[in-house]
Amino acid sequence: MKILEMNLKKGIIKVVPETFDDLWHLYNIIYEKDEVYARTSREIKPEEGGYARPKRGERVSVFLGVKVESVKWDKLLGRLRVHGKICEAPEIVPTGASHTLNIALNMPVTILKKEWAKHHLERLERARKTLDKPVIIIAIDDDGYAIATTAQYGIEVKAEESIRLPGKLEAEKRANATKEYFRKALNSLRQIWVATQGPIAIIGVGFVKNDFAKFLENEASDIAKMVVDVKSVNNGGVAGIYEALRSGVLFKTMKQQRIIKETELVEEILKRIGKGEANVAYGIDEVKKAAELGAVEKLVLTDVMLREASDEKRLSIEDLMKTVEKKGGNITVISTEHEAGIKLMALGGIAALLRFALH
Repeated sequence: MKILEMNLKKGIIKVVPETFDDLWHLYNIIYEKDEVYARTSREIKPEEGGYARPKRGERVSVFLGVKVESVKWDKLLGRLRVHGKICEAPEIVPTGASHTLNIALNMPVTILKKEWAKHHLERLERARKTLDKPVIIIAIDDDGYAIATTAQYGIEVKAEESIRLPGKLEAEKRANATKEYFRKALNSLRQIWVATQGPIAIIGVGFVKNDFAKFLENEASDIAKMVVDVKSVNNGGVAGIYEALRSGVLFKTMKQQRIIKETELVEEILKRIGKGEANVAYGIDEVKKAAELGAVEKLVLTDVMLREASDEKRLSIEDLMKTVEKKGGNITVISTEHEAGIKLMALGGIAALLRFALH
């Protein structure tokens, strides 16, 4: 993310999103009643007189601002849709009319807020510094393969295929079918790697993953060089990929990836709850009590808690975050686009690891 201008006295920050992760960050930063300014296109209808047939309007490029009413993240088309009432525009465009800004990659965007919260600024700074390439994870076994790439908001499943190999008693048939199967998986893997150029981790049940790694060495040395880890898991396919993230077997591969940190935090919260320990709190009321007592070491909450809350509730949550920060606690906002965030939602969307037990 490029940050072109930052004037916190005026509440203005101007940025250029350069990756889909940047769009995800903006999705979590732009709130209702903020003002967002960008270049867009708008249909301008000519004035009509008498009984003439209405003329078709002309679409022109204009720079305008909207007072935000809703924000939608369109992953499929790779853009943010920021909808609201026009608050500033050239004379040819009426203010007060509804308009949707389509925020795409490499497009300058100016955001105006009454107040920028600390967690917003930290998110922007993190986006500015993040240069890591996504990790490509292929889960492969006797039943098929799945390929996903990591992102700061979770994983993106890029390819999935099931297969039925001949039995082990039909050795020759099985060998030929396996080679053809590996070739198919390699073709999918290559297409994804060409687009991302990221490191590759191979995971799976049994020995098929190791055989596939050897196949890459013999058939595709350029791809084989990008393999940074080969690990065992208990499940195949997408379930195996989530298991690998949850269990930490890919920690070496993904130590720089935020998703691992988020997963570890939520797993620690669940572990303490499962053991009935008193050094954990979850749900807004329990976490508030712990924060007021200065017990919160790590506050963890979902992006949805902030993004979809009413103004009153969001201000209350941000006050809680300020209390935690003043008393030396850390805060992590977790994405609900991956499994850890969904698990946290089941706990009310907010939890805390405590410095000391509260009974």
